[in-house]
Amino acid sequence: MKFRSTLAAAVVLAMTACGEAPAANGKPAPAHAHAASAAAKPTEAAAVSNKNVPDDVAKTITSKLESRYADRKLKVEEIAAAPVAGWYEVVVNGKNLVYVDASAEYMLVGDLISTQDGKSLTEERKAVLNKIDYDKLPFDKAIKEVRGNGKLQVAVFSDPDCPFCKKLEHEFGKMTDITIYNFMMPIPQLHPDAARKAVQIMCQPNTTKAWIEWMREGKMPASVAECKNSVAETTALGEGFGFNGTPTIVFPNGQVQSGFAPLPQLEEIIKANQK
Repeated sequence: MKFRSTLAAAVVLAMTACGEAPAANGKPAPAHAHAASAAAKPTEAAAVSNKNVPDDVAKTITSKLESRYADRKLKVEEIAAAPVAGWYEVVVNGKNLVYVDASAEYMLVGDLISTQDGKSLTEERKAVLNKIDYDKLPFDKAIKEVRGNGKLQVAVFSDPDCPFCKKLEHEFGKMTDITIYNFMMPIPQLHPDAARKAVQIMCQPNTTKAWIEWMREGKMPASVAECKNSVAETTALGEGFGFNGTPTIVFPNGQVQSGFAPLPQLEEIIKANQK
């Protein structure tokens, strides 16, 4: 039972938190932790999406995982055969991957690596699961900044008190020919004043100017009366996408990356993920 409790904790950490680390190998690394939304609808076993998985196996996996981790509110959403014979890839609580055997008595949490080429098969699947329809983002609810001709595009879910978000903004400030859409996603668990700041910035006459001055210069604008704003809406949107950290970047091709990367890697990543 102690082992199972430890494993359960590992699963939840993998699903709800990101480490605070700088970028490595030219890819953004996870930044701030943010608890995922707990308002997931209960998933009945019959409603689980199964891809070429025998019904009895799917029912066993769903039943055991959901009952054994009921206190963690784990919900099975999709089951598919894993690249390893006899094992299954299970999508739980949004877009999180775990691997189990047919009896669901054993679970693996982490990356499944192909030894032939060193690729993470887990990351490849996550990229597919996390893909977002960029064109359907509510850009009218974002803070828009156009630099140069604005040819490159990127959307960012950001927290006004997140240090890595500020580092990312400083890198944006060095770029030209890019359009940046910032969606407010304050994290009150980590930054108690972030939501207030986000609302204040969104209620300024010039939101872009207010955002840039705060994030890149540390100058908070004078207080204004609270207005009708989209902070709660865009925060819920990010949570609905399964984002669990800031900054989270959405590229025009639908790919998603969490974290900060310095130039020139940041610009290379953005260019590589346009449509």
